Parts: sequence; structure tokens; C-alpha cells
Amino acid sequence: MTTRTPLGTVGRRRRRIGTAGWALRGAAAGAAATTALDAVTYLDMTVRGRPASSTPEDTVTKLAERTGVRIPGEGTTRHNRVQGLGALTGLAAGVGIGTLAGLSRAWGLRMRPLAGTALTTAAVLVATNGPMTVLGVTDPRSWTVADWISDLLPHVVYAAVVTTTLDAFDQG
Repeated sequence: MTTRTPLGTVGRRRRRIGTAGWALRGAAAGAAATTALDAVTYLDMTVRGRPASSTPEDTVTKLAERTGVRIPGEGTTRHNRVQGLGALTGLAAGVGIGTLAGLSRAWGLRMRPLAGTALTTAAVLVATNGPMTVLGVTDPRSWTVADWISDLLPHVVYAAVVTTTLDAFDQG
């Protein structure tokens, strides 16, 4: 049974894609969306001439310190590992949120595009900025308007790509 709400529908449709199928579709949507987020971020860096953010690396370092995990190497070698781990955590978050969005489809939740984009934006902001805030790497309360825009815009693009991709999978 499907129930319509102002934000979308809840319930299963006649066409049955299994939970694993939706998880894989979500992971693919998350990977595509992460690519879009990176493209928007690199475009912003190019247009404004700003450097890359160090928050992913700072988060990895703080997390390693708090958990007692040693990142091997010294000097440049260790720095390169931390930089790689920072990028990998972003990929994991992007694919992970996409997977969760796909699972929500398996469980019968289908939102209208704007509502789905808004909910996914909120989820990815919490998933990415939450740990950085808890670890003391950043404090969103101190961000300028430009900081908020440069953080929010790529995440909205990410969410729009996840939502659009899952909608396309749902049609096919």
C-alpha cells in the first residue's frame, strides 16, 4: 500500500527491487554525487583562487588522536597519508549517504525532488560537518556568509544529484 503525503509517497510500488539492489543504486548515486560535489568545490577554488580546505586532514588527525590510532610515517610521508585518508573519508561519506538514500527507497520512501534534495542536503551536512564540529576542527557558528555558501552549495549539488539519480533508477 502506498500513502501520498505533501512531501512524497511512503509504501512499496508494484515493481519490486530488493533492498540490496536499492543499496547498490544508492551507492552509485552517492558516487556520482560526490563527483559533482568535488567538481563544484574545485570550480569554486578556481574562480576564487582559494586553497583547498585542510578540515578533512585535520579531522583525520584529531580522530586518530582521540582513538589512539597511530598514522604511520614521518614528515611528508605521514602528511601524504593523512591527506589521502581525508579524501577517502569524504568519498566514504558521499557513497554512504547515497547508500542510505537508496535504502530509504527500498523501505518505501519516495520524496518529491525538492523535499528529497532538502532532506539529503541536511543529512550530508550533518554527516560531514558533524564530526568536524564535535572534534573541534571547525565551528559553524563562526563561519562567514562566504564560508556557508562555499560549504552549502556543493552539498546541495550533491543532494540534487543523489535525488535525481535515484528518481531515474526508480523510473527504469
